[in-house]
Amino acid sequence: MSLKACLPFFNNKNKTMSCTLSTGRKEPCKDVVGGIRAVYFADFGDLGAISYDTTDDEVITTFGGTPEFFEYEVKGTSSFTQNIQSNRENGTTAFEQVLELTLHKLSKEDHKELKVLAFGRPHVLVEDYNGNVFAAGLEHGMDVTGGTVVTGGAMGDLSGYTLTLTGMERKPANFIKEATDAGDGPKDSITDTTATISTSYLHGA
Repeated sequence: MSLKACLPFFNNKNKTMSCTLSTGRKEPCKDVVGGIRAVYFADFGDLGAISYDTTDDEVITTFGGTPEFFEYEVKGTSSFTQNIQSNRENGTTAFEQVLELTLHKLSKEDHKELKVLAFGRPHVLVEDYNGNVFAAGLEHGMDVTGGTVVTGGAMGDLSGYTLTLTGMERKPANFIKEATDAGDGPKDSITDTTATISTSYLHGA
């Protein structure tokens, strides 16, 4: 009996479809920019059943629940990074999602909200400057794993907060389906999912 007959995983019929490549990639135009514009937090477990685009399961179309998201505007050094953690020996692959936030200005109201954020594990939508919205911590939520409350030393230093949120997921953060109506933007993409965006803000309307 041949070795191939003894070991069925040599048989092409047993190839796992999820490992099969489907397309190549050309070098794209230089028409994008880096950075994130805003993040949106919702309480863990409020998303409900998630529906995906019928032609692309990387794109979320609706949430089964009615989550309320709270928007935090950010500018400057805030970023969202996804680290691929793949282990040949263990046969595992996971995606570490890391959100680094810098929030300017200290206040007792911020203290209260950020304390609650640290106690929980929210779902997070991340909006970049290219109009994309990513769903981070989709299955397991994101935990605050570090940060500072800082006054700064010199007059030009940061007086505010830094936060690190970390999540571990089986897939990269899904895109939220882009709104299709003329004039719609990233916030319309979010509300099209059945989610709402709170109108309650600190530091202005």
